[in-house]
Amino acid sequence: MTNLSEENNGGKSFTIRVSQKGAGRRLDQFLSETSLKLSRSRAKNLIQKHLISLNQKPAKPSAHVKAGDIVSGTLPEPEPLSLKPEPLPLTVLYEDLSIIVVDKPSGMVVHPAYGNPSGTMVNALLYHCKDLSGINGVLRPGIVHRLDKDTSGVMVVAKDDQAYHHLTKQFKNRTVKKVYRAIVYGTVSGDEGLIDSEIGRHPSERKRMSTRTRKGRPAITRWEKVEEFDGATLLEIFPQTGRTHQIRVHLSSIGHPILGDPLYGRKGRPGAIHDPVLRKCVKRLNRQALHAQRLEFIHPRTREKVQFVSPMPRDMEEVLGWLRLESEKGK
Repeated sequence: MTNLSEENNGGKSFTIRVSQKGAGRRLDQFLSETSLKLSRSRAKNLIQKHLISLNQKPAKPSAHVKAGDIVSGTLPEPEPLSLKPEPLPLTVLYEDLSIIVVDKPSGMVVHPAYGNPSGTMVNALLYHCKDLSGINGVLRPGIVHRLDKDTSGVMVVAKDDQAYHHLTKQFKNRTVKKVYRAIVYGTVSGDEGLIDSEIGRHPSERKRMSTRTRKGRPAITRWEKVEEFDGATLLEIFPQTGRTHQIRVHLSSIGHPILGDPLYGRKGRPGAIHDPVLRKCVKRLNRQALHAQRLEFIHPRTREKVQFVSPMPRDMEEVLGWLRLESEKGK
């Protein structure tokens, strides 16, 4: 496969000859596997804008390439970001020229979206990092994975194109080791277990995901028991895949939803919980008791294995303290 590129009117022109190895792939998939370092969604977008052609003709992202085909086009310069940097508190666990690792607090949204245009981690990163390059076609921080708004813990963010594509590939290939801590309702039987249930959109509630779905995607979650209390259990969670709300959905599906989870917990209201201690814990938490404790991956520049740990947040430590005290009283 030959790849020739040069600067042209502010963009990068390229020509690629498809080899036997690349034959049979969709056009957008083929481009995502080349040295152009495009994500598949970015490649699809450029094809749809007619900025990329197949044998000098417009093509669909789903077109399959053959050996000897010529794929050519122009990659435009990154677009300016419309979001504003904001001087929000940001706990940095580690930072170098390639990555920044942060300890996300509960209550902070990762990405701006409808209803959350500001106050997000992206806004904070734009203020903190002055050396972010164009990533995936837009001048923005390289978010390679996410945590739910009310889930706390460690996150890695790419600061340049090379780091973005290297980390994205690791998450896609499931080589990143993610470890969570969760406090769940009830006494979990056994010391460890594996939940292997597909996850998809809930059939009737748009905001919820479910294991009872017609179009589910494979999802695997391993867990180990850490500590047991009266009416609750502390688990260590090892998600093998990264589906939306995966840990929350899986634990709820086995009858042990996460303490305080408003979507997948027990009716989501403290008043619906009969145990007075658990009711007090949920009211004080005001979020699901889920924390991303550890993240392990290969550093995109040094190629060495690195590990980062986020200490248990104060609100969850407080809940564990109450549960231990009540459990001791009951003995």
